[in-house]
Amino acid sequence: MSIVDNIHRINAELAGTAARLCVVTKTHPVELLQEAYDAGARCFGENRPQEMAAKQPQLPADVEWHLIGQLQTNKVKLLAPFVHTIQSIDSLKLLREINKHAATHRRVINGLLQFHIAAEETKSGLTLAEAEEILSSPEFPDLSHVRLTGVMGVATFTSDREQLRREFQRLHGYFDHLKAVYFAESPAFADISMGMSGDYAQAVAEGSTLVRVGSAIFGSRG
Repeated sequence: MSIVDNIHRINAELAGTAARLCVVTKTHPVELLQEAYDAGARCFGENRPQEMAAKQPQLPADVEWHLIGQLQTNKVKLLAPFVHTIQSIDSLKLLREINKHAATHRRVINGLLQFHIAAEETKSGLTLAEAEEILSSPEFPDLSHVRLTGVMGVATFTSDREQLRREFQRLHGYFDHLKAVYFAESPAFADISMGMSGDYAQAVAEGSTLVRVGSAIFGSRG
């Protein structure tokens, strides 16, 4: 199936759910991103700041760029003029840096707190205690140029549906807790980013609002 067909199929599957599609465009050339755009995709997820910054000027201005990979503080300045959402926030230091560069550009950048929900230790992210430490910091309310809009997690790479269900439910539980305790008055705190090419249908069933799909659209790389 073509990129267009795959995007239309996934959007049809998501119709009537709370979830929307973020197309993972990392390593793919701008020509293929343009095909995805022409098929109606507007949310593009990239892993590397340099790659995103190189592609952004070559595509229409209404693309919603999401950084879904780990972000080093020294790379924030590359994205600050245009990035919509940074899905991989894992420290107060990073929040501080995003706030500083967003303020320079008179922007507010959205962010998701990334949680560690997988069995694999190689996958990064916060514990609930670490997230609460950030949100309870006296500094946090003053970071007015970064807006936390939800949570993100990467599940274990497994075909064990029960394990995936537990991990997705754990992330949903973190979201519910943070919403109740810290963001009850913030309608913007609404996103649960979970689910990728192999498991997005199950993630949607467990309440995902944002699925990150690449290989199911473009095919496997290499």
